[in-house]
Amino acid sequence: MTKFRLPITYFFSIILISFQLVSCKTSKNASNDKAGLDKALLWKVTGPGLNKPSYVFGTIHLIDADDYFLPKGTMSALDEVNKVVFELDMKEMSDMSKLMGMMNKLYMNDDKTLKDLLTDAEYKKVGDFFQEKGLPLFMFERMKPMFLSIFASGDMNPGDLQSGKMKSYEMELLELAENAGKATGGLETIEFQISLFDAIPYDAQAKMLLESIEKGSKGDEDDEFEKMTKMYKSQDINAMVSMISEEGSDVSGFEDKLLTERNKNWIPLMIEMAKKQPTLFAVGAGHLGGQSGVLKLLMKEGYKLTPMSK
Repeated sequence: MTKFRLPITYFFSIILISFQLVSCKTSKNASNDKAGLDKALLWKVTGPGLNKPSYVFGTIHLIDADDYFLPKGTMSALDEVNKVVFELDMKEMSDMSKLMGMMNKLYMNDDKTLKDLLTDAEYKKVGDFFQEKGLPLFMFERMKPMFLSIFASGDMNPGDLQSGKMKSYEMELLELAENAGKATGGLETIEFQISLFDAIPYDAQAKMLLESIEKGSKGDEDDEFEKMTKMYKSQDINAMVSMISEEGSDVSGFEDKLLTERNKNWIPLMIEMAKKQPTLFAVGAGHLGGQSGVLKLLMKEGYKLTPMSK
């Protein structure tokens, strides 16, 4: 599997994969209408202007290695396409100059610190948590709290990804694409994904960090991850939408920006790319279902979406 060998590239890969987890898990208004879609993670796209089919594949950004699988038809789809496009161009993760230039965007503006956003008791709770992880909080005082939530998430242990205990579908698909000599690309840039955090007030991010730590201590994060994994393995994108809707959001009021608006922004890009050459689009499975999901939005543009699970 492709490895991010340098600490800075590995660190950014964790941040951006975890951002994708957050963006899929925080939309309480993804759609109250399940859209009646079949259980499938892989969908064939045909229609206006497409000489050959393209495909949409719903990923789960992190999964236990024992649960990792490729849905029926995935390898055939990879054979048929010329390009694999992710939410983010994964090759950007190896551009050291770009990543170093992004480091300052991880920190809060105006010399704001985490202590400014929490009560003394809350700050102590966060500090104790990071101390247990062997990560003294003073090292991260000015980092945007939403990034710190990565380390508090029950479904995200950086060491597990590095050791192979967990897998990233993006990294696995990138390796398959590269081995097959396929071009790769992204629907968004690193700059854009990181900029989305700036739309969420720091105090809301601090609340999210605190809630993640509290959920983790109760085991709630693990339970949610297990539920989502079970739904993913059954390819039930409708149930994923329902789960998201039922659970609500740690950052209520920002769901549209994290999920719905991004879905809508992707559609013209996906259509343009698919018209140029057959393409496999690999995006989080949470983006597929619902009336505002990628599948229904493509249908509204006149494209036929065929589930490959049958």
